[in-house]
Amino acid sequence: MSMKERLVVVGNGMASLRFLERLTERAPGRYDVTVVGAEPVAAYNRVLLSSLLGGEVDEAACGFRPLSWYEEHGIRLVTGAPVTEIDRANRLAVVGETHVLPYDRLVLAVGSLPIRLPLPGIDLPGVLTFRDFADVAAIRKAAVAHAKAVVIGGGLLGLEAAVGLARLGVETTLVHVMDRVMERQLDHSAARLVRAAMEARGVRMLLSADTAAIEGDGRVERLVMKDGTVVPADLVVMSVGIRASMALAQSCGLACGRGITVDDRMTTSDPAIHALGECAEHRGVVYGLVEPAYEQAEVLSRHLVGEAAAYSGTSLATSLKVSGLPVFSAGLVDTPDGAEAIVMHDAAAGLYRKLIVIDGRLAGAVFVGDISEQARCKELIRSGAPLSPDDRDDLMFGPAPKTLAA
Repeated sequence: MSMKERLVVVGNGMASLRFLERLTERAPGRYDVTVVGAEPVAAYNRVLLSSLLGGEVDEAACGFRPLSWYEEHGIRLVTGAPVTEIDRANRLAVVGETHVLPYDRLVLAVGSLPIRLPLPGIDLPGVLTFRDFADVAAIRKAAVAHAKAVVIGGGLLGLEAAVGLARLGVETTLVHVMDRVMERQLDHSAARLVRAAMEARGVRMLLSADTAAIEGDGRVERLVMKDGTVVPADLVVMSVGIRASMALAQSCGLACGRGITVDDRMTTSDPAIHALGECAEHRGVVYGLVEPAYEQAEVLSRHLVGEAAAYSGTSLATSLKVSGLPVFSAGLVDTPDGAEAIVMHDAAAGLYRKLIVIDGRLAGAVFVGDISEQARCKELIRSGAPLSPDDRDDLMFGPAPKTLAA
């Protein structure tokens, strides 16, 4: 009887779990699987962190699979203990200081780390990040009655952190260096609607605001902006982006760029080691989003059971709710020279739709308020199919109701 190949998965986040789900569906029992997570709990839904912060859900509601699921599928789950070293020559993963896991194949799904700006005062108590359960617990502890909170960063996570704090009744200011929020996903008109929704939730918005320093005596007390503006703060949440977690891969000599370099089969420079999710760099791109991670998990699971599979990259689309407002964008956001922009805008109703058309084909779309045509938009952008007059009408106003034949 042949021994099963030993598969060790480092990281137990959303990408890791999706990979394990697909692998066990395709080939149950094919591998002897151990998954190691640095956090003390099994994989959970990070998309719900702002709801957790605001008290709308509890930690249990954020979980994906109970511990029994891992046991039922023959997966050993190690939590609260990071992998500290990879010995590629002997194919060993070292957990903590002493525990050693032999492997035949290793998957790195170690995610990303929040960026902390190199500002004066960045290490003062009360300056926190917003990425995991521990961050949420620390923010909730600091968000006492009458506290003043400042969120630095106007991307999705920054907006979610600000909304979560506002739900707690904390006086919250969001500071962003750009002139609009979510500038990678929204044009100026769409961003203004999102800003209005944030302000309606009680979040003060300071745009085109560049932080010079964080100050305080023993703990954070204020932000000082480069134009001299002072913003009082008992709590600062830093949410200015993420960077791939590469230290483990670099320490064992794997090829890395902005992330752990992988090919179309999600294989690193070592044929026995794979990587996926926010830590992986594929064709020069590091994706910090869930959809590409899930597509990569699909490809890797197929590859490891012997099926032909290749990842060619993800055409990015964003679909979410910001402060209760549905938002969708795909492809181009700002209209380039020579392109056609088709726009419908009703600010009073909180509705906005823009299509960007280049050479008769859909190159981008931004929707706010009603995103019901998002699937068709993604299909047209990814396929590059010519945009018909009916497509234009349907995407802007919704498909015409079907009439019954007499």
